[in-house]
Amino acid sequence: MRYIGVRQSESMDKVSATENFISLYMRYASQTECPAIFHRWCAITILAAYMGRRICFKHGHSTLHPNIYTLLIGSPGTKKSSAIKMGAKLLKLAGYTTFAAKKTRQEKFLQDLAEQSEALSNSSDTDYSDILDRNLFGDINNDHSFNYDSQPPAETLVAADEFNNFIGLNNLDFISILGELWDYEGTYDYKLKNAKSIYIPNPTVTILGGNTPTGLSQAFPVDIVGQGFFSRLLLVFSEPTGIKYTFPPPPDEELQASLIAMLHDIKNKVLGELSLSPAAASLLDKIYKNWEKMEDIRFEYYANRRFTHLLKLCLVMVASRVGSSIEKEDVIEANTILTYTEQLMPKALGEFGRARNSISTHKIMEVLDNARLPITVQHLWKVLQQDFESRQQLIEILNDLQVADKIQSVNGGFLPKRKPMDLGIEGSVDWSLLTEYERALIL
Repeated sequence: MRYIGVRQSESMDKVSATENFISLYMRYASQTECPAIFHRWCAITILAAYMGRRICFKHGHSTLHPNIYTLLIGSPGTKKSSAIKMGAKLLKLAGYTTFAAKKTRQEKFLQDLAEQSEALSNSSDTDYSDILDRNLFGDINNDHSFNYDSQPPAETLVAADEFNNFIGLNNLDFISILGELWDYEGTYDYKLKNAKSIYIPNPTVTILGGNTPTGLSQAFPVDIVGQGFFSRLLLVFSEPTGIKYTFPPPPDEELQASLIAMLHDIKNKVLGELSLSPAAASLLDKIYKNWEKMEDIRFEYYANRRFTHLLKLCLVMVASRVGSSIEKEDVIEANTILTYTEQLMPKALGEFGRARNSISTHKIMEVLDNARLPITVQHLWKVLQQDFESRQQLIEILNDLQVADKIQSVNGGFLPKRKPMDLGIEGSVDWSLLTEYERALIL
């Protein structure tokens, strides 16, 4: 994908004419132990947060912005935290300041959002410094003439490598509020326990979190799978890469400077409502009408928002190359990344939301997924005996997994049964955009 807005400066010397922000970030992050898919989604998410409401796309009666909710999911040691911290650090170096607290409660989170907008409106760097009679807690003139929509949007990035510290455990109220804020338009009104209200102009929340399949089941009650918040999450799964750097190389300062300069260039040049080219519109129409729902019933509600996720990603792709309209190449790149991610989403959930024995079943699958040779019942019992009431229970679950076509018997042991990769709708994906390692995970 060609980067078309490179500013001529020394800090951009290491950027080729064919690179955009995402591809340059992937090069910047290449010499680490983190999976490529984690770095790619970190690049996408920090760029989405950086753009906030600066760009939009009108879709029917809705106005879409690039903010997204991304959760990196993997076992401990998959380097989720490293990827998130790397992306957040770069964003901070580029001048982004509106990070949410890593550990909070819902009322404090909303208060911080309201105060962030208030601080921007008081800043001499904005067009809001002459607004009078503002009060975060609803102390409005009796004629209700104050217009909160005239204030700057309240934008924030939740960069929480331990997402459970941020969201808490089974906090349904907070989960529901975050779901509502994903695509909220206008002023969000929330009444505090002391009967005062806070008003948040155009809240724009982006999430970049990290979790494990087990942690996910602790943070969310099982019935959340069928609710709105879960359909707004993009669950990005990866196994550990196996790459080891005893002494990892320091960040390439020239590439870092180039990325920061590119972010500034994007912010200066990409603004307002994006148009849609005829070729892009045609391909989006083809994808929308032909995309088949995921087999996993837990993603039934995700399917209803899949196209919105795709459009939001298209906005990020345009920003990444400093464009002004959604082109066919943006749709292909966005749909490739999304289609690939969807192949691994069931693994991100593990057995969360399934029937009884789901935790035990998930632990069996974890062992088998990491195996290079068939694993015998004896070995599984040795590793997992504390998770089962009896050896017979282990055998029964293994039989159920075989019937469900999840595992296969090989040479007296068991291995997971790999599902063939969904090659996507013809003409809508380009697998060469992914790394060889990423393709190997699902081929």
